[in-house]
Amino acid sequence: MKYLLDTHLVLWTFFDHKQLSAQARSVIESRQDELAFSTASLWEIVIKRGLGKKGFQFDPRVLRRTMLNEAYEELPVLGQHVVAVDTLVPIHKDPFDRILIAQAMVEGITLLTADPVIAQYPGSIRKV
Repeated sequence: MKYLLDTHLVLWTFFDHKQLSAQARSVIESRQDELAFSTASLWEIVIKRGLGKKGFQFDPRVLRRTMLNEAYEELPVLGQHVVAVDTLVPIHKDPFDRILIAQAMVEGITLLTADPVIAQYPGSIRKV
């Protein structure tokens, strides 16, 4: 199975492991499945870091390099992902989360999230 990690799971995996649920830790540490991160997550980190938001004070260059070194696949944001956002019901307003949902839908992969609001979307979303 292939999983796209939402931004918080990416950050918790590399910087705050104790925030991960046992279920999330099991999927991420088993490495039996393919794991991916979105360039949208890096963009979110850059923006929120620039705004001084707590919990986003990590160098996105180091994070990206670490994920690639750990064999995570980098999923770019494509036009087809962007237009798929238009098909999403407005359950969640955060544009970063919405693009992650659309990417997972278009790519046919499972979005792994800790966010109960994201988990309300239909499709292949797994709350951990």
